[in-house]
Amino acid sequence: MILLDKKEYYKASEPLQQVEINHLFADAVVLGHVDGRIYVDNTIKPDAFYIEHPYGMSLLFGSTTNESFNKWLIQHALNIHKIRNRFEWLQAFPKAWNEYIASEWSKHLIKQKDNEAGMQDDKIEENTRVNFRFNKAIYLEFKHKYIQADVAVVTTDRQMFESMQGSVVPARFWNNADDFLEKAVAFSVMDNGSTVACTAFSAFVIGNQLEIGIETSDNYRGKGYAASACSALIDYCLANSYEPVWGCKLENKASYLLAQKLGFEPTVYWPFFKLLK
Repeated sequence: MILLDKKEYYKASEPLQQVEINHLFADAVVLGHVDGRIYVDNTIKPDAFYIEHPYGMSLLFGSTTNESFNKWLIQHALNIHKIRNRFEWLQAFPKAWNEYIASEWSKHLIKQKDNEAGMQDDKIEENTRVNFRFNKAIYLEFKHKYIQADVAVVTTDRQMFESMQGSVVPARFWNNADDFLEKAVAFSVMDNGSTVACTAFSAFVIGNQLEIGIETSDNYRGKGYAASACSALIDYCLANSYEPVWGCKLENKASYLLAQKLGFEPTVYWPFFKLLK
């Protein structure tokens, strides 16, 4: 394993475009939109890649046959050297990588449904990530019938960006407020005009694709605010020729069901590994 110099991140660009699952978060690292890391098997002509986004998602792709790289990979996954201080969510492509993980890591894997008590020291939790395709007609029908006209949605500003709390907030996806305000957009539902109840934001903007991030404060769940905030962001995408993109864990039923209400149709179900902290 070698940490690639940022000046050489371009070496991951062409191989990354061969990945057939949603990889906008990895593109954001390669393009320098956010300060992530790329590990490779060698720097001259890399064949295996591991891209880490600072939010805590990673993408493994390329050759499965480099023994040295693969040894580093399992040590990293199990956090043998205690370098990682939070959970990391790993996807791998192509299927050969998932087959390798299922075979070589079998004693360390545990299904999410069998891990209700929490992470064990030598286990990696298996989940499923879902990719979607946006269907404009379904969205417009849902918007007409269900989006609440009396819910006030505002454009998210600097103060909201800096004060927002939660695990899926714009500050986890953009370098700082200036970066966010220049390159991204978000819409928030406010409680009494002062408290951010829910925000839908552009987590990644790559070419004409805009991936949606969504965070609802605990006290405001179940009120339809997420649908209203996301609808505002989807309308922004349609008005500005962006393709709205949605991805989530299958196990996150709220996000999975909301996506479909908003016109996102499931297309790909893919292994998603929760690595130890």
